[in-house]
Amino acid sequence: MKIHSTALIDGEALLDSSVEVGPYAVIGANVEIDAGTVIGAHAVIKGPTRIGRDNRILQFVSLGEAPQDKKYAGEPTRLEIGDRNLVREFCSFNRGTVQDGGVTRIGSDNWIMAYVHIAHDCQVGSNTIFANNASLAGHVHIGDYTFLGGLTGVHQFVHVGAYSIAAAGTILLQDLPPYVMAGGNSAKTYGINVEGLRRRGFTAAQIAEIKRAYKTLYKSGLSFEEAKAQIAAAAAAHHELQVLVDFLATATRGIVR
Repeated sequence: MKIHSTALIDGEALLDSSVEVGPYAVIGANVEIDAGTVIGAHAVIKGPTRIGRDNRILQFVSLGEAPQDKKYAGEPTRLEIGDRNLVREFCSFNRGTVQDGGVTRIGSDNWIMAYVHIAHDCQVGSNTIFANNASLAGHVHIGDYTFLGGLTGVHQFVHVGAYSIAAAGTILLQDLPPYVMAGGNSAKTYGINVEGLRRRGFTAAQIAEIKRAYKTLYKSGLSFEEAKAQIAAAAAAHHELQVLVDFLATATRGIVR
């Protein structure tokens, strides 16, 4: 195990023998770190926290600290991080609260840049990119392949759909549907994430159907309920729309318009 002599590791932490820990890092009790993960200098990780395989966690990161919630009273909530994530300098991910599911969860293969904050009870999918200083308030849900531009702020309880993109400096106060591009304070929509979909292997025909669904939702003049019904009918023949149908069926804060 490649652990620097100045690192402080609690005797109740469980680290795989291949884990690397840099100078002056602090790893507390009830922390589990799986094979191949590298912890940078001065990182602080508190438990209960579980970190998967082959993550790169750079210097000065804070993981598993108590939630920034005045209702928190020391309950044993946790943080879970998947595999192959890159977490850059000065990021902070907090544990969950008992008012929600008690866990903050980060998926796998995420690229999380410097100064990103992920608050209590957030649920982040996989293959996302968070640019510098993006911040999630409590209870936020982020879908797979989402991109958040630098200085993006997401209000508590907001859901952000898969394959969506928020421009730098965007403030999301309502749910952002899958595939949609948004920007501004507060956010407005600007079509669908065509380039991102191409990179993910969507065909021209699939992208055309997603564009059609976007126009139904935003340009048709239909009510929200009428638009949802029309998109749901189209999803029977175009399965790429099902993720949009499911998202709209559970949106609780209204959607970005």
